[in-house]
Amino acid sequence: MALKETGAKPVSEFDKVQLREIDADHHGQRIDNYLLSKLKGVPKSRVYRILRKGEVRVNKKRVKAEYKLQSGDCLRIPPVRVSAVEPLDKLVNLDKVQQLESQIIVETKQFILLNKPSGMAVHGGSGLSFGVIEALRSIRPREKFLELVHRLDRDTSGCLLIAKRRTYLTYFHEALRSKQMKKEYLAIVEGDWNNQFNLVSAPLKKNQPKSGERFVTVDQEGKASQTRFKCLKRWGDYSLLKASPVTGRTHQIRVHAQYAGCPLLGDAKYAGSATSGRLLKQLKANTFFLHAQRLSFTTPDSDQLLSFEAPLPEKMENAITLLNQRPRD
Repeated sequence: MALKETGAKPVSEFDKVQLREIDADHHGQRIDNYLLSKLKGVPKSRVYRILRKGEVRVNKKRVKAEYKLQSGDCLRIPPVRVSAVEPLDKLVNLDKVQQLESQIIVETKQFILLNKPSGMAVHGGSGLSFGVIEALRSIRPREKFLELVHRLDRDTSGCLLIAKRRTYLTYFHEALRSKQMKKEYLAIVEGDWNNQFNLVSAPLKKNQPKSGERFVTVDQEGKASQTRFKCLKRWGDYSLLKASPVTGRTHQIRVHAQYAGCPLLGDAKYAGSATSGRLLKQLKANTFFLHAQRLSFTTPDSDQLLSFEAPLPEKMENAITLLNQRPRD
């Protein structure tokens, strides 16, 4: 008899066949994403291998990785050998995880809106054992469903939306695709912003060199991308901008700002200048200044537009204060 889906299973249960009955919370989820979320500690390549070889069965049939689960499906997961995984409290500073509680802007039965701290990844991977979503699951163990609606760069702070229901996740994803969800960022950039770039339309292409970390470039072969900018404050050699991405490409605001001749302050990846070194040293900062300040959206239950704002992080407040105090020529 199939087990009713009640959440992730401990590592010790991975070494025997599991039968699970899919409930409404996982209706419509791709089977590869479902397995990746449940088989913690299992390498991604192993998950796709058992799918490709037909070891995973849905209603006694083979399925492909893109198959979308349906309520009532009987899922068979084969035995999977994994190394023992250290508990979260041995991998991270629990104080940092617990501090996420104080960063929650609003929480309902359907979603969490978090003011993500700069320096914290949204999920584990690329050498990181955990991220925001893993931390939230650890402090909300009774929540059966917690999934990221969108992502922020590790060093970007601000509004991050997490769905607590599959129906809300699907709705929010469609809102993002149809540009019904509105995002506003604050950025400190190098240079005196030129208002002719208040709308930047430049195609972006991801690049993944063999040597390491990916980066994005303006390239005519890339995907169409647009960002609206508005200069809020000028300090001569630095500017404070509001940025509203029309599309949602990787590193879009950072690359479009660089394309306009004003890279983000402290953004070494995208041509931050050496002249900012002294300012960054004064600020005791070693990263760029980008904050997802406001997020506006509707929900499946109401057409009312909800709008939430994330308070500025201390490092950005300090930067603005310092720049305001600098003597002008």
